[in-house]
Amino acid sequence: MNTNLEDNYRHKGLRKQLVDQLRAKGITDEVVLTAINEVPRHVFLDSSFVELAYQDQAFPIGSGQTISQPSTVAFQTQLLQVQPGMKVLEIGTGSGYQACVLAAMGAKVFSIERQRNLYFKTKDILEQLPFRVKPFLGDGYEGLSTYQPFDRIIITAGAPTIPTTLVEQMKTGGIMVIPMDNPDGDGQTMLRITKLDDGSLKKEAFGDFKFVPMLKEIGND
Repeated sequence: MNTNLEDNYRHKGLRKQLVDQLRAKGITDEVVLTAINEVPRHVFLDSSFVELAYQDQAFPIGSGQTISQPSTVAFQTQLLQVQPGMKVLEIGTGSGYQACVLAAMGAKVFSIERQRNLYFKTKDILEQLPFRVKPFLGDGYEGLSTYQPFDRIIITAGAPTIPTTLVEQMKTGGIMVIPMDNPDGDGQTMLRITKLDDGSLKKEAFGDFKFVPMLKEIGND
């Protein structure tokens, strides 16, 4: 990860261009776009990628994981409909970028990462940034029962099923955004799941994506 936390005029200019690009790609939530404009994506990437940090691309971050492309981050965040003060659980901290975007929107962010080495790298970066994120090393399928219920849950890896435990940790009226594995094994369909008053789930589909798989065991890579 890049330990240079400088955020200069050039970085800010590139972010503004990125926001314009995301707006052109159909991101309409100005609160999301403002958060993208506030979070310095380059600090979450290895220094070799800094020049490319504000392109709409995914990049490797080690441990077999990636930092999602900004349009995917913006799209998931827009679907989540976050309001200031909401408790948001993120499954898959990764680089920490998505968590910081949510925190920049005023959410109280709790984030779980299963890769031990990546968790400690990201935790170090998060501690140096002004965004309030509580990172945890653990199994995303188990959620964080201590801090439930959550207003929102966002999953940043491809899931084979909707994790029952996470549904149980959602408030009534809460929303989960999850990339669900397609039956043919090719990529995922982005779902927005709303927990209704009677406990049933309303499911809406929002197109095809490709994510790394959501895994159970804690790894050291």
